[in-house]
Amino acid sequence: MRRFRPRFNLLRSTPFRLALTFAFLFVLAFVLSGAIAYQLMSADLAERLDESVRDTFSVVAATYAEHDLEDLVAAVDSHSKLSTKKEQLFSLTGPAGDHLAGNVTAAGLPDGFSMFNAALPGVPADTMYRAYSGSVGGNNLTVAFSLSETEELETIILMSFGWATFIIAGLAVTGGALLASRVQRRLDGIAATMVDVSHGRLDARIPLIGNGDDIDEVSAQVNAALDRLSALVEGMKQVSSNIAHDLKTPLNRLQMILEGAADKIASGQDVSDELAEARAEGLQINETFDALLRIAQIEAGARKARFIDLDVNGVVKTIAEIYASVAEDDGMSLSAKIFQGAECQIHGDWELLTQMFANLVENALRHCPPGTAIDLSVTRQGNRIVAEVGDNGPGIPAEEREKVFQRLYRLDNSRSTPGSGLGLSLVHAIADLHGASIALGDRHPGLAVIVKFPTSMRS
Repeated sequence: MRRFRPRFNLLRSTPFRLALTFAFLFVLAFVLSGAIAYQLMSADLAERLDESVRDTFSVVAATYAEHDLEDLVAAVDSHSKLSTKKEQLFSLTGPAGDHLAGNVTAAGLPDGFSMFNAALPGVPADTMYRAYSGSVGGNNLTVAFSLSETEELETIILMSFGWATFIIAGLAVTGGALLASRVQRRLDGIAATMVDVSHGRLDARIPLIGNGDDIDEVSAQVNAALDRLSALVEGMKQVSSNIAHDLKTPLNRLQMILEGAADKIASGQDVSDELAEARAEGLQINETFDALLRIAQIEAGARKARFIDLDVNGVVKTIAEIYASVAEDDGMSLSAKIFQGAECQIHGDWELLTQMFANLVENALRHCPPGTAIDLSVTRQGNRIVAEVGDNGPGIPAEEREKVFQRLYRLDNSRSTPGSGLGLSLVHAIADLHGASIALGDRHPGLAVIVKFPTSMRS
């Protein structure tokens, strides 16, 4: 038998693709939020720089006294000397643009804030400055701060976002690959199980991890379906075996009757009795196959389209009225006890339920001796409706109670009575169709068949 060989393609793996999609969306959201955060931080840094430049300008300008330029010049030179690396520039020029003080000459800058590039010794050529200029006592004072620290901080922020994006993307891809390989192993287990089933190994089941995730849930449902499939196949095998054994006798008997009739015809004798007997045998065989076909249709769920809301009390009343006189003719008694509360409504097929209870009553009538009391009852237990058909007859041995629901199965002491062994099989199929549980109990003496219906059957 060809075994399943797992073929893992990472790029075709659904979990990996989902992980990549999630990683892309996450990185995109991270980049967008990072861009917004960067813009906000950059604007805040620029605002803070402008505030520092304006405050410094105000401090220096405050040293000027009317018609006394000496203190202003001293303040400008003092601040200039403190900025050895030219991070801060100070310029004081006269009305004609002549240099009065400072570490740079900034003439021609407009009043207020401006940007300029100063070519100074020891300062990179592309260094930009943020300047604030204004008139102080007829002189022009300019204070400028380098943007290098702000740009360096912005570069650090961009690099941090870049590395964070790279790490997140890498972790997402790696995690997606690990997740994909883990999930793929479980999917391979499902595929291997289905291949085994397709090759006839109906006992193969999908291994469960037990963590209750969605794959475990689906696997459990598939295993349940495989259990049912296995049971159905086993049932078909059992049916085939039972048909071969149980129908072989009537078919042989029919053949012997026909051969006897043929011999009589050859000798000119009357064969009407043989033909009548052959007809009866043929009808019995035909009824057996009809019952098997009916059970198969019910198990396939074909009759669910005819379900309606109905009252189980009505079905039991009808059966009691029909079979009360039949039981009396056989020397037995039949009584019905109906639930005297709210209606026992279920969603089901009236005809099939009638046949189910009729089969149970007929089974009791057929296998119980005269004097037996047969009881039908309907009660309500919580959200379930319980119907029971009981008697005080010989009952069924405990070890045989599960077997009697098998098709064509008959107890040894009932093989002499009419029947095909399909009555309880049909009962079980109808109960399953209605979502009901069925069980056999001991009444000491006698047998109780208990059917429990859920009150709501709509699916």
